[in-house]
Amino acid sequence: MTNAQKWIAIFLGVFIVLFIIAKLTQSDDTDINTGDNYSKTETEQPASQDGMLLLQNTGCLGCHGTDLQGTNLAPALAAVSENWNRDGLINYIRNPSSYSGGKRFEEYKKQFPNVVMPSYNNIDVKNLGKIADYLLGLNK
Repeated sequence: MTNAQKWIAIFLGVFIVLFIIAKLTQSDDTDINTGDNYSKTETEQPASQDGMLLLQNTGCLGCHGTDLQGTNLAPALAAVSENWNRDGLINYIRNPSSYSGGKRFEEYKKQFPNVVMPSYNNIDVKNLGKIADYLLGLNK
């Protein structure tokens, strides 16, 4: 056997061992959820629940706090309606860096140094609308 053949045999052997380990440790408890498993009451939630669920799923609560009152990483979201309308908030969530100017954002930069809000331009605009509607409805 040449050196190249030895290396290929070693690589193939390691690959097979890792594949077997992965199959042995794989959980068989995967629950495949199809539309048949849900009743209409479970899928038809009020918009406020959709907005909160989307906030949780996108990770907003990790920085802004579970009660949306802010943390040392991000400001409170409870009074968003004082500064934003629906379209402006959706656009901000999609691309926060384009709104980095202005007095309010300069204050945020001082209050939350080295923290940058990520852009969520990969989320469907309809879902961003649900998030915006939820946040704008918090003060009402």
